[in-house]
Amino acid sequence: MYRFLFTQILSRLDPEDIHHLTVRGLRLVSAAPVAKKLLHRRLAPRDPALRVQAFGVHFPGPFGLAAGFDKDARCVEAMSALGFSHVEVGTITAHAQPGNARPRLFRLVKDRAVINRMGFNNAGADAAAKALSRTRGVPVVVGINIGKTKVVPESEAVHDYVASAKQLAPLADYLVVNVSSPNTPGLRNLQAVELLRPLLQAVKEVADGTPKRTPLLVKIAPDLADEDVDAVADLALELGLDGIIATNTTISREGVTSGETGGLSGRPLKTRSLEVLRRLRARVGDRLTLVSVGGVEDVDDVWERLLAGATLVQGYTAMIYNGPLWAHRIHRQLARRMRRHGATDLREIIGRTAR
Repeated sequence: MYRFLFTQILSRLDPEDIHHLTVRGLRLVSAAPVAKKLLHRRLAPRDPALRVQAFGVHFPGPFGLAAGFDKDARCVEAMSALGFSHVEVGTITAHAQPGNARPRLFRLVKDRAVINRMGFNNAGADAAAKALSRTRGVPVVVGINIGKTKVVPESEAVHDYVASAKQLAPLADYLVVNVSSPNTPGLRNLQAVELLRPLLQAVKEVADGTPKRTPLLVKIAPDLADEDVDAVADLALELGLDGIIATNTTISREGVTSGETGGLSGRPLKTRSLEVLRRLRARVGDRLTLVSVGGVEDVDDVWERLLAGATLVQGYTAMIYNGPLWAHRIHRQLARRMRRHGATDLREIIGRTAR
């Protein structure tokens, strides 16, 4: 049914318009107590074999929604009710900003991919904090992804991230420093260790100071050279971070024909994202929680990332092509596969093929 709807109607309409319409509909679900509870009861992961603990947080399953979909924390309950084990909101900046000029979101249907140059369009940290402060009707693990306000110069980036962290870290189950989007000028420069160290130290001080100590992760780009991936991994260990999210979108156009600028996500990112995950696992072992995102389409991809050492896996782009029940199906199929392999605990799977 969804495939027909997408092919005949949705794919013919502007992707950003469809996104905004979808978020509005999900906000209605989040505001409807009976509907979201019924959906959560039916679709959320409940199999005990899928439960996993990462950086002190309990997740009902390993597969969550990547940042980029719910930019302002408006529909976290609805996404949890549709089967995601966790919802990472954002990217959120300290100050509200409109993002880049439209058009800025492009489907590559034949490639099962998307190019975006959104530019961190969001209502700002204050609005997100108000949305996240509301009482929730269904359980949901919320990660908060923060980035640099576009007009803030690189020299003031630390202060800008700290301002967001102060407002949002107390409301997060985990906090993510995003220095890897290609759509904010100069942002990826912050992945250089000499710039990244003071930034992560300052944000970590805020996260460590929250009442329950908010876990802190950093999200990196797939376009980093291997030696730079190693350097970030070493820095994360040195500073006592809780994990690394790998990877963000890519500026590479290998395997696709579009000339649009922006970050490419979806199937073409699969190979590099897995390579970065395996490199990180070889470097840090199980000392850090690794979250794998990029090119995840189905249960086979989730299974492969878990075997390679990811504790959590995230997706977003493939939901555009697979529909709203995508996460529910993946968790259901994952539980079945675990039982076929004689596994009753996800810890038996994580890192099994890692070197």
